[in-house]
Amino acid sequence: MPRFAANLSMLYPELDFLDRFDAAAEDGFRAVECQFPYAFDAHALQARLRANGLRQVLFNAPPGRWDAGERGLACLPGREAEFREGILRALDYATALDCPRIHVMAGLLPPGLGRDAAEAVYLDNLRWASEAAGRAGRGPDLLIEPINARDMPGFFLNRQDHAHAIVERLGVPNVKVQMDLYHCQIVEGDVATKIRRYLPTGRVGHLQIAGVPDRHEPDDGELRYPYLFDVIDEVAAQCGWDGWIGCEYRPRRGAAPRGTTEGLGWMPAAQPPAGA
Repeated sequence: MPRFAANLSMLYPELDFLDRFDAAAEDGFRAVECQFPYAFDAHALQARLRANGLRQVLFNAPPGRWDAGERGLACLPGREAEFREGILRALDYATALDCPRIHVMAGLLPPGLGRDAAEAVYLDNLRWASEAAGRAGRGPDLLIEPINARDMPGFFLNRQDHAHAIVERLGVPNVKVQMDLYHCQIVEGDVATKIRRYLPTGRVGHLQIAGVPDRHEPDDGELRYPYLFDVIDEVAAQCGWDGWIGCEYRPRRGAAPRGTTEGLGWMPAAQPPAGA
């Protein structure tokens, strides 16, 4: 049975962020993820996790000036110092929250910069981040995620094969791929085949889901998730993959009271016990 983590940046929008931990636990989630935790003290987040028997399994490194349209710093030349500062901050949060994964956003391809030049910056930054995470002892894995160009025009990394080529080229065990099936379907399709191809490689650190095309609940749209969950179970049993599936979608009912909870009919009732 897949293990689902509630994305608290998108689910339960009717609640204050810290109250979303309580709601997720009440709905049967045993793990959570979020985009950016930095507006909150790490100890306050840790207290919510412990009070609800939840695990923090993923969050993003600082993305640069998000409100100004930036979507990560890893491929941006001239921003290396800021990138490194953000990684160190993320590692501090990962330690405090006992979080095993940090998503490092590639960023938007700068105007006038060739893709080869951007990739060279990207690789150098990921190597530095990998070493920094390794120095943190049992540090977290760093994840890179292909994102579709409709939701995020100009994003440097769009395809699964490109992400896996980057990870192979780096050749370090703590940089992996965050495989979001929503983005994968929009850019490439053939999702079940890609699960079968990439999960056994050991390079997939995390999965995420949402309905396509509107990014609502997984029972909405063109992807048949019950089938895909069976595929994930089958392949995971064969290769030993034991990751989480992040529920990164916008509830159909938006911020209506209990809108997220009432939309969880898609989620298999049997979830692993806390701590599994």
